[in-house]
Amino acid sequence: MGDVMRVRSIAKYTALLSLALVIVFAAMSVIDATPALAHCDGLDGPVVGAARIALQTGDLNRVLIWVRPDDIDEIRRAFNEALATRKLGPQAQELADRYFFETLVRIHRAGEGAPYTGLKPAGRNLGPAIPAADKAVETGSLDELTNLLTAAVRQELHTHFHDVMAKKSFRTDDVAAGREFIESYVTFIHYVEGLYKAATQPVAGHYHEPATGHGGGHHL
Repeated sequence: MGDVMRVRSIAKYTALLSLALVIVFAAMSVIDATPALAHCDGLDGPVVGAARIALQTGDLNRVLIWVRPDDIDEIRRAFNEALATRKLGPQAQELADRYFFETLVRIHRAGEGAPYTGLKPAGRNLGPAIPAADKAVETGSLDELTNLLTAAVRQELHTHFHDVMAKKSFRTDDVAAGREFIESYVTFIHYVEGLYKAATQPVAGHYHEPATGHGGGHHL
């Protein structure tokens, strides 16, 4: 009888382990397939903002920092064409500005390895994090951003942890409850792992500078 019980126990936990692996790979596939929310393609984003000022002042340098060195010539041509067209009247100015915005954002996105899907309208809901990060850069203070991120992490961490603890003490003969625990456990572990990686690993830029260059890339 003892051997039979041990075999059943091994079979049960093998099934739970298999389910755990399925959940892990499914979670990884969802994470890999989820694109990062960007705001560089918005009409109120920083790239178009730099383009507006460049067209008003004639200073292209504030735009060139958003593209790779290899793309400078194309951006310069588009800029000069836009400046010339703007002189033809208000309607021509509007068209010229739109053309330059689209060209700049398209090339910037290509440098990120991201597709260009058109300019996005101003006022999109980007969630709280991106505006808070922009405000931190603008004001030079991390206080609000730190509070926002800390509160979000604390809330989610507690939620996942309490869910795991609530399902931890399942009966060994209740496979369904065991599977619920495994799903909750794997979710909790991956959430913690993701947080740690985000906090400790370098963030990849949207392009690599030459070996002799300075500074990092952007990924907006």
